[in-house]
Amino acid sequence: MNNINIPPVVKNLLIINGIFFLATLIFEQQGKELSDYLGAHYFDSPKFQVWQPITYMFMHGDFMHLFFNMFGLFMFGGILEQKWGPKRFINFYLITGLGALALQWLVQGIEIYQITGSFLNKDAAFLEMLTKGQYDTTVYSANQAATLYSNYSFPMVGASGAVFGIMTAFAVLYPNVELMLMFIPFPVKAKYFIPIYIVIELFLGVARIPGDSIAHFAHLGGALIGFILVKLWKDKDRFYDYYE
Repeated sequence: MNNINIPPVVKNLLIINGIFFLATLIFEQQGKELSDYLGAHYFDSPKFQVWQPITYMFMHGDFMHLFFNMFGLFMFGGILEQKWGPKRFINFYLITGLGALALQWLVQGIEIYQITGSFLNKDAAFLEMLTKGQYDTTVYSANQAATLYSNYSFPMVGASGAVFGIMTAFAVLYPNVELMLMFIPFPVKAKYFIPIYIVIELFLGVARIPGDSIAHFAHLGGALIGFILVKLWKDKDRFYDYYE
């Protein structure tokens, strides 16, 4: 990797994500789900642990999930790290990842509140039943139980939220850079491609297509926090440049 001249933070993030993926494969061979321990569960789930808001960013469900996230990190992250420096870039990466999780939790919380009347359900027996896929048919319908089971039992994994933040920052800072994409036969400027991609994610998140397990609102959360951060930093840099 040194010969490719990848900035240090991006390089280390690529390596760490690769190590986590290999560890996931090794644990799977032993019949254990590492993502269930290091992925980010809903904060009210019995499976939630305090380290998960950080570790989930390094976990991926399959190789293609890992590949596309790392490709985005490599393509756009290196440019931002060279512009901002390692410290600001890693702060940006982690903050957007946390922002992605926060929006996903908010959406999950709203879904749970609409069914149970509370964001927090402290009945341990109730939570234990949900995580085992059991529910009281006199209280919840099959669809409601499926929603509760999904929100309480399945973790969110992946660097997608942070990568969406990176892509959004790139579009703000370099709007007229033309991108050549594998599935589009002509160059598209960043200021057009990234917003269209975000709108598609919003549509998919609202549409809730059956069988779609992607955390689209996490992508949107990363993009939103990324946009806010880059605008704040951009204005701050302009202020200091003016008075120096």
